[in-house]
Amino acid sequence: MKQIGIILVFWGVVTNAQNKQASKDSIALLEEVKVKGNQKKLETKMKMAVSVDEFLATSDKISFIKRGAYAWEPLLNNMSTERSSVTIDGIHIFGACTDKMDPVTSYLESNNLSSIDIKSGQEGSSNGSTIAGSIDLKRKSTPFSPERKWNGTYQTGFEFNNKQAFNLGTLSYSSNKLAVDGSISFRKAGNYYDGNGNEVKHSQYTKFNTGIGVAYKTGPLSSVRVDAIFDMAKNVGFPALPMDLWLSRAMITSASYKQLFKEGVLKSWDTKIYFNTIEHYMDDTQRPENLVHMDMPGWSTTYGLVSTVNLKKEGYTSELQLNAYNNLSIAEMRMYPQDRSNRTMFAYSWPWVTTRFVGLSMNNLWEISEHSRLSFGGSLGLNYNYSKYAEFNWIFHPGTPQEKTRILPSLHAGYQWSLDHFNFSVGTGYGHRAPSVSEGYGYYIYNSFDRYDYIGNPDLKNEVSYETNASAGFKNEKVSFEAKVNYFYIQNYIIGRILSLGSPMNYQSVGVKAYTSLDHATLFNMSLNAGYLIMQDLHWKGTLTYARGRDDKGKNLPFIRPLSYQSSLHFMHHNFGLQTSVNGDFIQMNYSPEYGEDQTPAYAIWNFSVDYTFKINKLKTVLQVGAENLLNKYYSTYADWGNIPRMGRNIFTSLKFNF
Repeated sequence: MKQIGIILVFWGVVTNAQNKQASKDSIALLEEVKVKGNQKKLETKMKMAVSVDEFLATSDKISFIKRGAYAWEPLLNNMSTERSSVTIDGIHIFGACTDKMDPVTSYLESNNLSSIDIKSGQEGSSNGSTIAGSIDLKRKSTPFSPERKWNGTYQTGFEFNNKQAFNLGTLSYSSNKLAVDGSISFRKAGNYYDGNGNEVKHSQYTKFNTGIGVAYKTGPLSSVRVDAIFDMAKNVGFPALPMDLWLSRAMITSASYKQLFKEGVLKSWDTKIYFNTIEHYMDDTQRPENLVHMDMPGWSTTYGLVSTVNLKKEGYTSELQLNAYNNLSIAEMRMYPQDRSNRTMFAYSWPWVTTRFVGLSMNNLWEISEHSRLSFGGSLGLNYNYSKYAEFNWIFHPGTPQEKTRILPSLHAGYQWSLDHFNFSVGTGYGHRAPSVSEGYGYYIYNSFDRYDYIGNPDLKNEVSYETNASAGFKNEKVSFEAKVNYFYIQNYIIGRILSLGSPMNYQSVGVKAYTSLDHATLFNMSLNAGYLIMQDLHWKGTLTYARGRDDKGKNLPFIRPLSYQSSLHFMHHNFGLQTSVNGDFIQMNYSPEYGEDQTPAYAIWNFSVDYTFKINKLKTVLQVGAENLLNKYYSTYADWGNIPRMGRNIFTSLKFNF
C-alpha cells in the first residue's frame, strides 16, 4: 500500500511538470472550471463577526452537537462527522480528540475564509469516502492584479453575556506577479449565563489564529502558492463533559502548482501537497470534584496530495481528482488518584493507528440543452489501516488482524431541468464508508452523553449507502421558493450497542458498549426555503426543516433534528440596515432513550441587529449593535450534550474598518 501511494504521488508530480505552458499572455489566472457546487459566501447580515460554526448553522443541511460554547460538532444531513468529509481547500485534516472536541472547523476563523462548499451525499465523494456529503472550507485567495493593490479589514467588538472580546484583521496585496493574503484573530470569552441568569461554569475559551498565503505567477498561465495556518486554543471549558481542554495547537501547511490552458479540452491542472499536525490535551485539572483525575492527550499527523484536472468541450465539463493521504492518530488515557504524583492506569485509546487512502474520482456535467443538464460521476478509493498496538483490540476481538484494507466505491447521478421561473432536479447515489479510527480501533472511549465506555471493532463491515434526492423551485423578481428532500438507506449502519463482556474503566461509566453494525438504518431530510421582496428595501426569508431517522427495528436514531424553522426580515435603506429573525425547534417527539436522549421542549428565539455604514476619512466603516435571544429565553435543544442550557440574552457590538 505504501508503494502504491508513493507511485501515485510521483506520477502526479511528474505528469504535471510535463504540461506545456500556454503561449498567450494573461494578466490574471483564469478561474477553474467547476462541475457542480453549492458555495456559500462567508458573511451574514444578522451578525458580522460570526465564527465558522455560527455561519455554518445558517445552512439548512447542517446542525450541531454542542458540548459548550466552543468547537461545535457539525452534522451534515443529520449525520455525525464520521459520515462526512470536512476539508480545507481539499486538504484532509483529522482531529486529535477522541471526544470529537476538535472538528476541522475549530481550527479556522471566519476571516481565514472566503466561502464554504457544501455537497450532499455522494456528490461530495471527490475528497474521500462519505455517506452524508462533504464540507470544503475555501481559504481567501486574492487574484493577481495589473496594478499594485493593498486591501485590508480590521474588526473589533464585544459580547456582553460571556464578556467576549474579539479582534479580527486581514491584509492582502496583489500585483502582476505576486499575491499575498494574511489574517490574524484573537477571541477571549468567559463563562456565559443562561436564560435564568445562572452562570454556566466551564464554558470559557481563548483562541488565537493566524494564516498566510503567498502566490507567485511563474508564467502567463501558471502559478505556485504556499499556505500556512496556525491555530491555538487554551483554557477551553466544556460544561457538558467531565473535563476541559488545557491546550490545542494546529499547524496546517500546503504548497501547490497550477497550470491553465487557453486552447484544447484541458483547461487547468492543479496539484497540491500538504502537511498538518495537531496536538490536543484534555484534562480535568479544573474539576476538583472528580474522585479520579484523568488526562487525555491526543496527536494527529497527516500528509497528502490532491491533484485536479479540469476538462471542457462545448457543453461538456469534467473534473478528475487524485486524492492520497497518510494519517497517524494517537490518543492516550491516564488516570490518577487525587495525588497526581501516583499514576494508577495508562492505556492507548487510539493505539497508534495509521490510515492510508488513495482515491480517484470523476465528476461530469453535460449541458443537454438550454433547459436541462445531466451530472454524473463516481470515485474508487483504497483505504488501509494499521494498528501498532493491536493487543488493545485483541482483548475484545482475539486474533483480529493488525492490518485492514478496504475498497470504497462511489457513484452518483442527477438531472436538472429549468424553464422560465421553474426548476426541478432528481438524483441518486451509491457509496461505501470505512469505519473511523474510533469505530475501528477505539479503546475505552468514554461517552458522557449515555455514560458508556466505547470499544472499537476492526472487523466492522463497510457502511453502504443508497440515496435519492429531489428538489423543486420557483423564482421571479419578488418571490422565491424551493423544496428539497433526500432519503438514505444505509446498510451495516455503525452504532454502539451494550456489551455483556467487560467492565467499565471510568468510574462514571454505567457499562461498556461496542461499535457494531446494524442491518440497516434509514434517514429522511426535508427543507423548504422561501423569500419575498416586500418592497425595494425590505426582504423576508424563511426556512422550515424536518428529519426522521430509524434503525432496523424501527427505533429512533439519536441526534435527529426535530421540525425547526427560521424566519428573518432584512431592511436596508441607504447606509442604514436593520435585521430581525425568529428561529426555533418544535418539541422533540422522535427521541432515542436507548442512546441517552430525553425529550426536549419546543422553543423560539428572537434576534435583532442594526448597522450603519459611514466613512472615516477614506475608510469604509460599519458599526453594528444587536442582541441574540432578546427575550432571554431559557432553553436546551436536542443537540445540547447532557441538556446543557444555551446562552441567555447576549448583546453584541462590532466595528469594522475596510481599507
